[in-house]
Amino acid sequence: MEKNIKKIVLAYSGGLDTSIIIPWLKENYPGAEIVAMCTNVGQDEDLSGLEKKALASGASKLYLLDVREEFVQDYLFPLLRAGAIYEDKYLLGTSIARPLQAMHQVNIALKEKADAVAHGCTGKGNDQVRFELTYKALAPHLKVIAPWRLWNIRSREEAIDYAEEHKIDLGNISKENIYSRDCNLWHLSHEGGDLEDPWNRPKEEMFKLTKSPKEAPDEEREVTIDFEKGFPVGLNGKKVPPLHLVEELNTLGAENGIGRTDMVETRQVGMKSRGVYETPGGSILYAAMRELEMLTLDSDALHFKRMVAMKYAELVYSGKWFTPLRESMDAFMEKISEYTAGSVKLFLYKGNMIIGGRKSPYSLYIQDLASFGASAYDHHDATGFINLFGLSTGVTAIVHHGVTADTGQAPGIKEMAGFHRK
Repeated sequence: MEKNIKKIVLAYSGGLDTSIIIPWLKENYPGAEIVAMCTNVGQDEDLSGLEKKALASGASKLYLLDVREEFVQDYLFPLLRAGAIYEDKYLLGTSIARPLQAMHQVNIALKEKADAVAHGCTGKGNDQVRFELTYKALAPHLKVIAPWRLWNIRSREEAIDYAEEHKIDLGNISKENIYSRDCNLWHLSHEGGDLEDPWNRPKEEMFKLTKSPKEAPDEEREVTIDFEKGFPVGLNGKKVPPLHLVEELNTLGAENGIGRTDMVETRQVGMKSRGVYETPGGSILYAAMRELEMLTLDSDALHFKRMVAMKYAELVYSGKWFTPLRESMDAFMEKISEYTAGSVKLFLYKGNMIIGGRKSPYSLYIQDLASFGASAYDHHDATGFINLFGLSTGVTAIVHHGVTADTGQAPGIKEMAGFHRK
Protein backbone atom coordinates (compact mmCIF):
# COMPACT_ATOMS: atom_id res chain seq x y z
CA MET A 1 0.00 0.00 0.00
CA GLU A 2 1.22 3.45 -0.89
CA LYS A 3 2.04 5.57 2.15
CA ASN A 4 2.22 8.96 0.42
CA ILE A 5 -1.55 9.28 0.13
CA LYS A 6 -2.72 12.27 2.16
CA LYS A 7 -6.40 12.57 1.29
CA ILE A 8 -8.93 9.95 0.22
CA VAL A 9 -12.52 10.48 -0.95
CA LEU A 10 -14.66 7.47 -0.07
CA ALA A 11 -17.97 6.56 -1.71
CA TYR A 12 -19.90 6.18 1.52
CA SER A 13 -23.35 4.72 2.13
CA GLY A 14 -23.30 4.08 5.85
CA GLY A 15 -23.84 0.38 5.19
CA LEU A 16 -21.70 -2.48 6.44
CA ASP A 17 -18.85 -2.28 3.94
CA THR A 18 -18.25 1.47 3.89
CA SER A 19 -18.76 1.77 7.66
CA ILE A 20 -15.75 -0.43 8.36
CA ILE A 21 -13.69 1.05 5.54
CA ILE A 22 -13.19 4.43 7.26
CA PRO A 23 -11.36 3.02 10.30
CA TRP A 24 -9.53 0.54 8.07
CA LEU A 25 -8.26 3.39 5.89
CA LYS A 26 -7.18 5.31 8.99
CA GLU A 27 -5.20 2.28 10.16
CA ASN A 28 -3.56 1.48 6.84
CA TYR A 29 -2.93 5.01 5.53
CA PRO A 30 -1.65 6.77 8.69
CA GLY A 31 -2.29 10.49 8.70
CA ALA A 32 -4.53 10.42 5.64
CA GLU A 33 -7.68 12.53 5.73
CA ILE A 34 -10.82 10.57 4.84
CA VAL A 35 -13.56 12.57 3.12
CA ALA A 36 -16.86 10.72 2.83
CA MET A 37 -19.40 11.39 0.12
CA CYS A 38 -22.90 10.01 -0.33
CA THR A 39 -25.36 10.54 -3.14
CA ASN A 40 -29.09 10.48 -2.53
CA VAL A 41 -30.39 8.46 -5.48
CA GLY A 42 -33.67 7.68 -3.75
CA GLN A 43 -32.53 4.96 -1.38
CA ASP A 44 -35.22 4.28 1.18
CA GLU A 45 -33.12 5.33 4.16
CA ASP A 46 -33.04 8.08 6.73
CA LEU A 47 -29.90 10.01 5.74
CA SER A 48 -30.24 12.61 8.49
CA GLY A 49 -27.84 10.80 10.83
CA LEU A 50 -25.33 9.85 8.16
CA GLU A 51 -22.93 12.74 8.81
CA LYS A 52 -22.76 11.97 12.52
CA LYS A 53 -22.07 8.33 11.75
CA ALA A 54 -19.34 9.11 9.21
CA LEU A 55 -17.59 11.53 11.55
CA ALA A 56 -17.80 9.06 14.43
CA SER A 57 -16.11 6.47 12.23
CA GLY A 58 -13.19 8.82 11.52
CA ALA A 59 -14.14 10.86 8.45
CA SER A 60 -13.20 14.55 8.41
CA LYS A 61 -16.41 15.56 6.63
CA LEU A 62 -19.34 14.23 4.63
CA TYR A 63 -20.67 15.48 1.33
CA LEU A 64 -24.35 14.52 1.00
CA LEU A 65 -25.66 15.25 -2.51
CA ASP A 66 -29.28 15.01 -3.61
CA VAL A 67 -29.00 13.84 -7.23
CA ARG A 68 -32.44 12.26 -7.63
CA GLU A 69 -33.68 14.56 -10.39
CA GLU A 70 -30.42 14.20 -12.30
CA PHE A 71 -30.63 10.43 -11.84
CA VAL A 72 -34.09 10.23 -13.39
CA GLN A 73 -33.65 12.74 -16.22
CA ASP A 74 -30.10 11.97 -17.37
CA TYR A 75 -29.73 8.27 -16.53
CA LEU A 76 -32.98 6.40 -15.94
CA PHE A 77 -34.99 7.93 -18.77
CA PRO A 78 -32.25 7.45 -21.41
CA LEU A 79 -31.95 3.84 -20.17
CA LEU A 80 -35.71 3.42 -20.57
CA ARG A 81 -35.74 5.06 -24.00
CA ALA A 82 -33.07 2.60 -25.11
CA GLY A 83 -35.17 -0.33 -23.89
CA ALA A 84 -32.05 -1.79 -22.29
CA ILE A 85 -32.59 -5.00 -20.30
CA TYR A 86 -29.66 -7.17 -19.27
CA GLU A 87 -30.04 -10.86 -20.11
CA ASP A 88 -33.73 -10.29 -20.83
CA LYS A 89 -34.66 -9.75 -17.16
CA TYR A 90 -32.58 -7.21 -15.25
CA LEU A 91 -33.70 -3.58 -15.53
CA LEU A 92 -30.23 -2.39 -14.43
CA GLY A 93 -31.22 -0.55 -11.27
CA THR A 94 -27.86 -0.78 -9.49
CA SER A 95 -25.81 -0.65 -12.69
CA ILE A 96 -27.21 2.66 -13.92
CA ALA A 97 -26.67 4.44 -10.58
CA ARG A 98 -22.95 3.68 -10.27
CA PRO A 99 -21.57 5.97 -13.01
CA LEU A 100 -23.58 8.88 -11.60
CA GLN A 101 -22.31 8.22 -8.08
CA ALA A 102 -18.72 7.72 -9.20
CA MET A 103 -18.83 10.88 -11.32
CA HIS A 104 -19.82 12.99 -8.30
CA GLN A 105 -17.16 11.25 -6.24
CA VAL A 106 -14.55 12.23 -8.80
CA ASN A 107 -15.80 15.83 -8.82
CA ILE A 108 -15.41 16.02 -5.05
CA ALA A 109 -11.96 14.43 -5.23
CA LEU A 110 -10.86 17.08 -7.71
CA LYS A 111 -12.39 19.85 -5.60
CA GLU A 112 -10.67 18.52 -2.44
CA LYS A 113 -7.38 17.94 -4.28
CA ALA A 114 -7.42 14.36 -3.07
CA ASP A 115 -4.79 11.80 -3.98
CA ALA A 116 -7.13 8.81 -4.12
CA VAL A 117 -10.69 7.57 -4.28
CA ALA A 118 -12.01 4.50 -2.47
CA HIS A 119 -15.08 2.30 -2.69
CA GLY A 120 -16.60 -0.59 -0.77
CA CYS A 121 -17.20 -2.96 -3.66
CA THR A 122 -16.13 -6.57 -3.30
CA GLY A 123 -13.61 -8.28 -5.55
CA LYS A 124 -16.29 -10.64 -6.82
CA GLY A 125 -18.88 -8.08 -7.84
CA ASN A 126 -19.76 -5.87 -10.77
CA ASP A 127 -19.72 -2.56 -8.91
CA GLN A 128 -15.94 -2.43 -8.58
CA VAL A 129 -15.77 -2.40 -12.39
CA ARG A 130 -18.46 0.28 -12.72
CA PHE A 131 -16.86 2.63 -10.20
CA GLU A 132 -13.33 2.19 -11.48
CA LEU A 133 -14.15 2.54 -15.17
CA THR A 134 -15.77 5.86 -14.31
CA TYR A 135 -12.64 6.91 -12.40
CA LYS A 136 -10.52 5.99 -15.41
CA ALA A 137 -12.77 7.86 -17.81
CA LEU A 138 -12.96 11.09 -15.78
CA ALA A 139 -9.79 11.28 -13.66
CA PRO A 140 -7.29 8.55 -14.56
CA HIS A 141 -4.58 10.15 -12.39
CA LEU A 142 -6.40 9.39 -9.13
CA LYS A 143 -5.22 6.35 -7.21
CA VAL A 144 -7.87 3.77 -6.48
CA ILE A 145 -8.21 2.00 -3.13
CA ALA A 146 -10.43 -1.09 -3.07
CA PRO A 147 -10.22 -2.51 0.47
CA TRP A 148 -12.08 -5.72 -0.35
CA ARG A 149 -9.19 -6.59 -2.65
CA LEU A 150 -6.58 -5.72 -0.01
CA TRP A 151 -7.73 -6.72 3.47
CA ASN A 152 -8.10 -10.13 5.09
CA ILE A 153 -11.85 -9.85 5.61
CA ARG A 154 -13.49 -12.49 3.42
CA SER A 155 -17.18 -12.47 4.33
CA ARG A 156 -19.99 -10.28 5.61
CA GLU A 157 -19.83 -12.16 8.90
CA GLU A 158 -16.18 -11.21 9.32
CA ALA A 159 -17.00 -7.63 8.35
CA ILE A 160 -19.63 -7.53 11.10
CA ASP A 161 -17.06 -8.87 13.59
CA TYR A 162 -14.64 -6.11 12.55
CA ALA A 163 -17.34 -3.47 13.02
CA GLU A 164 -18.20 -4.77 16.47
CA GLU A 165 -14.53 -4.78 17.48
CA HIS A 166 -14.24 -1.13 16.42
CA LYS A 167 -17.58 -0.20 18.04
CA ILE A 168 -19.17 0.90 14.76
CA ASP A 169 -22.94 1.30 14.77
CA LEU A 170 -24.43 -0.93 12.04
CA GLY A 171 -28.07 -0.14 12.66
CA ASN A 172 -30.24 -3.13 11.71
CA ILE A 173 -27.40 -5.05 10.02
CA SER A 174 -26.65 -8.31 11.83
CA LYS A 175 -25.58 -11.86 11.16
CA GLU A 176 -29.26 -12.80 11.16
CA ASN A 177 -30.19 -10.02 8.70
CA ILE A 178 -27.54 -10.99 6.19
CA TYR A 179 -29.03 -9.97 2.80
CA SER A 180 -26.94 -7.59 0.76
CA ARG A 181 -29.27 -4.93 -0.61
CA ASP A 182 -29.02 -1.90 -2.87
CA CYS A 183 -31.87 0.57 -3.11
CA ASN A 184 -32.57 3.59 -5.28
CA LEU A 185 -35.45 5.22 -7.16
CA TRP A 186 -35.47 2.47 -9.74
CA HIS A 187 -35.29 -0.70 -7.66
CA LEU A 188 -34.35 -2.67 -4.57
CA SER A 189 -31.99 -5.61 -5.01
CA HIS A 190 -31.44 -8.60 -2.74
CA GLU A 191 -28.43 -10.93 -2.75
CA GLY A 192 -26.76 -13.34 -0.35
CA GLY A 193 -28.09 -15.48 2.48
CA ASP A 194 -30.45 -18.25 1.42
CA LEU A 195 -30.61 -16.74 -2.10
CA GLU A 196 -27.15 -18.16 -2.78
CA ASP A 197 -28.84 -21.49 -3.45
CA PRO A 198 -30.75 -20.89 -6.71
CA TRP A 199 -33.15 -23.70 -5.79
CA ASN A 200 -34.47 -21.75 -2.81
CA ARG A 201 -37.61 -19.73 -3.30
CA PRO A 202 -37.26 -16.17 -1.94
CA LYS A 203 -38.92 -15.75 1.43
CA GLU A 204 -41.86 -13.40 1.38
CA GLU A 205 -40.50 -11.39 4.32
CA MET A 206 -37.41 -10.59 2.25
CA PHE A 207 -39.37 -8.28 -0.06
CA LYS A 208 -39.50 -4.68 1.15
CA LEU A 209 -41.02 -2.66 -1.71
CA THR A 210 -43.73 -4.72 -3.37
CA LYS A 211 -46.78 -6.49 -2.04
CA SER A 212 -47.15 -10.17 -2.76
CA PRO A 213 -49.57 -10.60 -5.69
CA LYS A 214 -51.64 -12.69 -3.24
CA GLU A 215 -52.03 -9.64 -0.99
CA ALA A 216 -52.54 -7.09 -3.79
CA PRO A 217 -56.01 -5.53 -4.26
CA ASP A 218 -58.74 -7.68 -5.80
CA GLU A 219 -59.57 -5.05 -8.39
CA GLU A 220 -57.68 -3.68 -11.38
CA ARG A 221 -55.93 -0.33 -11.19
CA GLU A 222 -55.94 1.64 -14.45
CA VAL A 223 -53.05 3.92 -15.38
CA THR A 224 -52.29 5.82 -18.59
CA ILE A 225 -48.72 6.91 -19.35
CA ASP A 226 -47.96 9.67 -21.84
CA PHE A 227 -44.69 9.80 -23.81
CA GLU A 228 -42.86 12.36 -25.94
CA LYS A 229 -39.77 11.42 -27.95
CA GLY A 230 -39.34 8.21 -25.99
CA PHE A 231 -39.49 9.86 -22.55
CA PRO A 232 -42.47 9.55 -20.17
CA VAL A 233 -44.00 12.97 -19.50
CA GLY A 234 -47.40 12.41 -17.92
CA LEU A 235 -49.79 10.19 -16.01
CA ASN A 236 -53.50 9.89 -16.67
CA GLY A 237 -53.52 12.92 -18.97
CA LYS A 238 -51.60 15.26 -16.66
CA LYS A 239 -48.03 16.48 -17.11
CA VAL A 240 -45.85 15.14 -14.29
CA PRO A 241 -42.20 16.04 -13.50
CA PRO A 242 -39.79 13.11 -14.04
CA LEU A 243 -38.96 12.44 -10.38
CA HIS A 244 -42.58 12.59 -9.28
CA LEU A 245 -43.63 10.36 -12.17
CA VAL A 246 -41.22 7.59 -11.15
CA GLU A 247 -42.19 7.88 -7.49
CA GLU A 248 -45.90 7.69 -8.26
CA LEU A 249 -45.50 4.65 -10.50
CA ASN A 250 -43.35 2.99 -7.84
CA THR A 251 -46.22 3.40 -5.39
CA LEU A 252 -48.82 2.08 -7.85
CA GLY A 253 -46.67 -0.83 -8.94
CA ALA A 254 -45.67 -1.84 -5.42
CA GLU A 255 -49.27 -1.77 -4.21
CA ASN A 256 -50.29 -4.12 -7.03
CA GLY A 257 -47.42 -6.60 -6.76
CA ILE A 258 -45.65 -5.43 -9.94
CA GLY A 259 -41.94 -5.71 -10.70
CA ARG A 260 -40.50 -8.76 -8.93
CA THR A 261 -37.67 -10.47 -10.81
CA ASP A 262 -35.66 -13.51 -9.71
CA MET A 263 -32.70 -14.33 -11.93
CA VAL A 264 -29.32 -15.98 -12.17
CA GLU A 265 -27.16 -13.52 -14.07
CA THR A 266 -23.66 -13.47 -15.51
CA ARG A 267 -21.47 -11.06 -13.58
CA GLN A 268 -18.88 -8.98 -15.38
CA VAL A 269 -16.08 -10.94 -13.69
CA GLY A 270 -17.44 -14.15 -15.21
CA MET A 271 -19.24 -16.00 -12.44
CA LYS A 272 -22.97 -16.62 -12.16
CA SER A 273 -24.83 -14.96 -9.31
CA ARG A 274 -28.42 -14.99 -8.13
CA GLY A 275 -30.28 -11.77 -7.46
CA VAL A 276 -33.87 -10.84 -6.70
CA TYR A 277 -35.03 -7.40 -7.80
CA GLU A 278 -38.06 -5.25 -7.09
CA THR A 279 -38.60 -2.66 -9.83
CA PRO A 280 -42.27 -1.63 -9.68
CA GLY A 281 -42.34 1.70 -11.54
CA GLY A 282 -39.61 0.74 -13.99
CA SER A 283 -41.42 -2.44 -14.98
CA ILE A 284 -44.57 -0.46 -15.76
CA LEU A 285 -42.64 2.06 -17.85
CA TYR A 286 -40.82 -0.62 -19.85
CA ALA A 287 -44.09 -2.42 -20.62
CA ALA A 288 -45.73 0.82 -21.80
CA MET A 289 -42.70 1.87 -23.82
CA ARG A 290 -42.59 -1.43 -25.72
CA GLU A 291 -46.24 -1.13 -26.67
CA LEU A 292 -45.84 2.41 -27.94
CA GLU A 293 -42.79 1.54 -30.03
CA MET A 294 -44.64 -1.33 -31.67
CA LEU A 295 -47.20 1.24 -32.78
CA THR A 296 -44.81 3.97 -33.96
CA LEU A 297 -41.66 2.27 -35.32
CA ASP A 298 -41.48 0.46 -38.64
CA SER A 299 -40.15 -3.10 -38.64
CA ASP A 300 -36.56 -2.24 -39.61
CA ALA A 301 -36.30 0.45 -36.94
CA LEU A 302 -38.02 -1.66 -34.27
CA HIS A 303 -35.92 -4.77 -34.86
CA PHE A 304 -32.63 -2.92 -35.13
CA LYS A 305 -33.38 -0.92 -32.00
CA ARG A 306 -33.94 -4.18 -30.12
CA MET A 307 -30.47 -5.35 -31.15
CA VAL A 308 -28.87 -2.06 -30.15
CA ALA A 309 -30.73 -2.17 -26.83
CA MET A 310 -29.01 -5.45 -25.98
CA LYS A 311 -25.59 -3.89 -26.51
CA TYR A 312 -26.64 -0.76 -24.61
CA ALA A 313 -27.62 -2.96 -21.66
CA GLU A 314 -24.25 -4.71 -21.74
CA LEU A 315 -22.45 -1.36 -21.68
CA VAL A 316 -24.46 -0.16 -18.68
CA TYR A 317 -24.04 -3.45 -16.84
CA SER A 318 -20.28 -3.40 -17.36
CA GLY A 319 -19.85 0.22 -16.28
CA LYS A 320 -19.02 1.68 -19.70
CA TRP A 321 -21.30 4.69 -19.39
CA PHE A 322 -18.68 7.36 -20.00
CA THR A 323 -17.57 5.99 -23.35
CA PRO A 324 -17.86 7.22 -26.94
CA LEU A 325 -19.91 4.16 -27.88
CA ARG A 326 -22.59 4.73 -25.23
CA GLU A 327 -22.79 8.42 -26.11
CA SER A 328 -23.11 7.56 -29.80
CA MET A 329 -25.80 5.00 -29.06
CA ASP A 330 -27.77 7.63 -27.17
CA ALA A 331 -27.58 9.88 -30.21
CA PHE A 332 -29.06 7.00 -32.20
CA MET A 333 -31.76 6.44 -29.56
CA GLU A 334 -32.67 10.12 -29.62
CA LYS A 335 -33.13 10.08 -33.38
CA ILE A 336 -35.00 6.79 -33.63
CA SER A 337 -37.37 7.83 -30.82
CA GLU A 338 -38.25 11.15 -32.47
CA TYR A 339 -41.81 9.97 -33.17
CA THR A 340 -42.24 7.73 -30.13
CA ALA A 341 -45.03 9.82 -28.70
CA GLY A 342 -48.48 8.98 -27.48
CA SER A 343 -50.26 7.21 -24.64
CA VAL A 344 -50.46 3.67 -23.36
CA LYS A 345 -53.20 2.41 -21.05
CA LEU A 346 -52.46 -0.42 -18.63
CA PHE A 347 -54.41 -2.28 -15.97
CA LEU A 348 -52.42 -3.45 -12.96
CA TYR A 349 -53.74 -6.56 -11.27
CA LYS A 350 -52.02 -8.89 -8.80
CA GLY A 351 -48.57 -8.79 -10.36
CA ASN A 352 -49.84 -8.53 -13.94
CA MET A 353 -49.68 -5.64 -16.37
CA ILE A 354 -52.56 -5.91 -18.84
CA ILE A 355 -52.34 -3.69 -21.89
CA GLY A 356 -55.62 -1.84 -22.29
CA GLY A 357 -54.85 0.34 -25.29
CA ARG A 358 -52.35 2.53 -27.08
CA LYS A 359 -52.61 5.61 -29.31
CA SER A 360 -50.23 8.01 -31.02
CA PRO A 361 -50.38 10.91 -33.47
CA TYR A 362 -47.58 9.05 -35.28
CA SER A 363 -49.23 5.63 -35.28
CA LEU A 364 -48.22 3.43 -38.22
CA TYR A 365 -51.30 1.31 -37.68
CA ILE A 366 -53.87 2.11 -40.40
CA GLN A 367 -57.11 0.37 -39.65
CA ASP A 368 -58.29 0.32 -43.26
CA LEU A 369 -55.17 -1.59 -44.32
CA ALA A 370 -55.11 -3.97 -41.36
CA SER A 371 -58.84 -4.77 -41.40
CA PHE A 372 -60.01 -8.23 -42.47
CA GLY A 373 -63.01 -6.55 -43.99
CA ALA A 374 -63.18 -4.59 -47.22
CA SER A 375 -60.25 -2.22 -47.59
CA ALA A 376 -58.04 -0.44 -50.08
CA TYR A 377 -55.59 -3.32 -49.95
CA ASP A 378 -55.48 -5.29 -53.25
CA HIS A 379 -55.02 -8.99 -52.43
CA HIS A 380 -53.79 -9.70 -55.97
CA ASP A 381 -50.63 -7.69 -55.25
CA ALA A 382 -49.49 -10.44 -52.88
CA THR A 383 -48.90 -12.90 -55.75
CA GLY A 384 -46.07 -10.94 -57.34
CA PHE A 385 -44.63 -10.05 -53.96
CA ILE A 386 -44.46 -13.67 -52.85
CA ASN A 387 -42.90 -14.79 -56.16
CA LEU A 388 -40.12 -12.23 -55.82
CA PHE A 389 -39.73 -12.56 -52.06
CA GLY A 390 -39.50 -16.34 -52.38
CA LEU A 391 -37.29 -16.40 -55.47
CA SER A 392 -34.07 -17.33 -53.66
CA THR A 393 -35.90 -19.91 -51.55
CA GLY A 394 -37.30 -21.56 -54.65
CA VAL A 395 -33.98 -21.56 -56.50
CA THR A 396 -32.25 -23.14 -53.52
CA ALA A 397 -34.93 -25.83 -53.28
CA ILE A 398 -34.60 -26.68 -56.98
CA VAL A 399 -30.81 -26.91 -56.80
CA HIS A 400 -30.88 -29.03 -53.65
CA HIS A 401 -33.31 -31.43 -55.32
CA GLY A 402 -30.81 -32.23 -58.11
CA VAL A 403 -31.55 -29.87 -60.99
CA THR A 404 -28.87 -30.27 -63.72
CA ALA A 405 -27.38 -27.47 -65.72
CA ASP A 406 -27.89 -29.14 -69.11
CA THR A 407 -31.53 -30.24 -68.87
CA GLY A 408 -32.88 -28.21 -66.01
CA GLN A 409 -34.79 -31.32 -65.01
CA ALA A 410 -34.75 -33.31 -61.80
CA PRO A 411 -36.93 -35.89 -60.08
CA GLY A 412 -39.97 -34.21 -58.65
CA ILE A 413 -39.43 -30.92 -60.55
CA LYS A 414 -43.09 -30.79 -61.63
CA GLU A 415 -44.17 -30.97 -58.03
CA MET A 416 -42.00 -27.96 -57.30
CA ALA A 417 -43.49 -25.78 -60.03
CA GLY A 418 -43.93 -22.26 -58.77
CA PHE A 419 -41.04 -22.82 -56.34
CA HIS A 420 -43.09 -24.94 -53.94
CA ARG A 421 -41.69 -28.02 -52.26
CA LYS A 422 -43.54 -31.34 -52.43
